Formats: sequence, C-alpha cells, structure tokens
Amino acid sequence: MDKYDLIVAGGGIAGVAAAVSAAREGLSVLLIEKTGQLGGAMSESLVYPFMLYTTKDSERRILCGGIFTEMRERFAKYGENSWEFYKFVFDDMLTEAGVRVLFHAAVVEAVCEGRKIKSVKVSTKSGVLTFDAENYIDATGDGELMFLAGCDYQLGRETDNLCQPLTTCFRMAGVDIDLFLKEKPALNVLYNQFQQEGKLRNPRENLLVFIGPGKNILHLNTTRVIRHDPTDPFSLSDAEFEGRRQVYEMFRFLKENSAACKDAELVSIASHIGVRESRKLKGEHVLTAEEIKKMVDFEDTIAVGNYEIDIHNPEGTGTTLYYFNGGEYYKIPYRSLLPKEYDNLLVAGRCLSATHEAHSAVRIMPICACLGQAAGVAAGVAMKSGACVHSVDVSAVRARLRAVGAVLD
Repeated sequence: MDKYDLIVAGGGIAGVAAAVSAAREGLSVLLIEKTGQLGGAMSESLVYPFMLYTTKDSERRILCGGIFTEMRERFAKYGENSWEFYKFVFDDMLTEAGVRVLFHAAVVEAVCEGRKIKSVKVSTKSGVLTFDAENYIDATGDGELMFLAGCDYQLGRETDNLCQPLTTCFRMAGVDIDLFLKEKPALNVLYNQFQQEGKLRNPRENLLVFIGPGKNILHLNTTRVIRHDPTDPFSLSDAEFEGRRQVYEMFRFLKENSAACKDAELVSIASHIGVRESRKLKGEHVLTAEEIKKMVDFEDTIAVGNYEIDIHNPEGTGTTLYYFNGGEYYKIPYRSLLPKEYDNLLVAGRCLSATHEAHSAVRIMPICACLGQAAGVAAGVAMKSGACVHSVDVSAVRARLRAVGAVLD
C-alpha cells in the first residue's frame, strides 16, 4: 500500500489546483484521474470559454486570482488560441510541483474508520490498487469519493432531484464568423419556428454559440438533454446518445440554413457530455441563493465570484438568470467544502455544499479552480500545524491564500 499526505480524486481544474497547491505547501500528493488527460470538463466536455472572473465595473478587478491567474498566464505564453494548450499547462504544473499522477484510474471504494477515510481502492488496468493518505480531496465533479464514503448530499434540485440539463458541446470549422454574427438573430427565429413545427428535438430556447477557440471556428454549447441523472450509469449513457443526436441535427440546421456555415465542417464533438449539476455535498454550511444575492461576508471566506445565478431549465425550455452588477461579488465559505461526517476530507469544485440555485452560480471553472486552491492550501496548513482539515485555523488558511495571490475580498 502506497501512502501519501494527500490524495486528490479528479483531475479537472479544481483537482489540478488542489494537487498543485498542496504539493507547493510541501505535501506528498497523489492525483487520481479516470481519463488520460487533465482539465476535466474543459478537456473532455469541450466546455468553453471561462465565464466571468472579474468585476463588471470600469476597474475590472480580478475576482478569481491565485492559481487560476497563473494558469491563464502560462497558457498565454504559448501564444496560441487553441484551448488544447491548457493540457500542456496542467501537465507542466503538476510535474513541476512533484505531484504523482495516476491516469486511467477511478476510485471505487473508500475504506473508512470512524471520522476518517483510511484508504481508497482504485480500479486500474492492472486491477484494484489501494492507496492510503492522511487527507483526501474530492474534486470529481460528481462527488464520487464523498458518495462512496457515505457523505450526505443533494442530487439536483431539492424539490424533485432533477439536475440542470446536460450538454454535448461541438465545434464547426470553416465558418464565416462575421457573416454568422449578422445572421444569428434571423437564425434564432428560424430555429424557434423549426421547434414549433417538430423539426428539431432540442428543447433549448435559442442558439448558444461562442467564438474564439480558433480561426473560423464556431463553438456550440447549444444542445440540451433533460431529465437524465448524471450519476445513474444507464441514464448517463442514454444522455450521450441523445446529446450526439442533437449535435447532428444542429449541425444540419446550420449547414442548410446559414450562408456562413454552408461550407463548414464538423471537427469536434465532446467525448463526455457536459454535466452542469449532479451530487452536491450537504456539508457544514450549505450556501444559498439568498446568501450570494445579499453578498454575505463570511468570516471563513476562501473564494469570491460574481457569475450570475444561471439555471438551465431541468424540464425543457427556458433559462433563469439573476445578474450581479458593477463591483458586486459574493463570497464562498470554507465550511461549504467540509463534509459533516469526516475530519480528513474536503470537497472542491462543483460538488461543493450549495443549494440548486446557489450552485448554478458557483459551478463555473474559474471559481472551481479557486475552490481547489483553497482545499489544497487548507490541507497543507492542517498538516503543518498537526490539525485536521475540520479544526484547522481558517485565519491561517486565509492568510496563506492571500500570500499566494488568491482574492478573498
């Protein structure tokens, strides 16, 4: 059995931030990732772009700083527009920090004793391996480690457990971008007409399209797969089929009705359908929409943000939005990373402890990176002080976060 100071489950942006941050604090770290690459949603699900990470006033102050800023600066040094280069960024950061990475591996069992996770069993190409650590961070997105350990959680929204819709992103190359932007209003009208006539199965209310991932490339985040449980393996498998069916129909719709897309090619489809919401920890503090709307000043704040409450209708068409203005921003408490059940487990990324509404705001990648950094730093401070992550001096964690560039206020 190999033993580490910290084991991080999940190699998405939160897991990368957590593992690198903890290793820089002097911990021996193992990161376990089920695919063969880092980046999670941005790599597997083609999630693009980064949602807002600055204030909206004229000052445009950075809200998601620290390791997230470092990630962006490293990416910029490559001088390329393709998000594929973030894979190099993450590889370099983990390697330089001395993190041991185990790809093509998934945690399948948590061995627990009292208020501690003692070890995890991991499925690999060579069978099931066991690893032991003093502390653990669940950065799997779907809360897989906390689920296996028996932590309390909320699936989807509180009223009926329905999760926000899943989306299979895709990209089209050879698009006349300027012409497309001019055509888009009329295309939305035609899109809605086709929906009413039963020619399109996609229930989303409009075309959700981004430009910027490459020359003449259109990024489409516009499919909508509803009433599927991302934690049910058969439901998730069915969602993958449905997502690709919608990709094809949306591709044909644009090829046949947009002059800008008539010569376009389908060049990329996400290898994993994008999941906005699944399991959310019911931790020491459940962050609410009321708290983020009121911008409550938590004493244990470890991350801030101002992305809107953004709820894609779990049942069909429509999106509910609540925007924050100017220099407004909300705060996320350390307690929302803490399970009630264990002293040596932290939860980072979109499986943090928050209601359905609050989660829709704090689930974005820039904030997830900050949550990962907070968890990694907290594990480091706890180990150095001889405390557990539950009883760690949060003021010391906050001071250390500020020292490494995190924004807390």
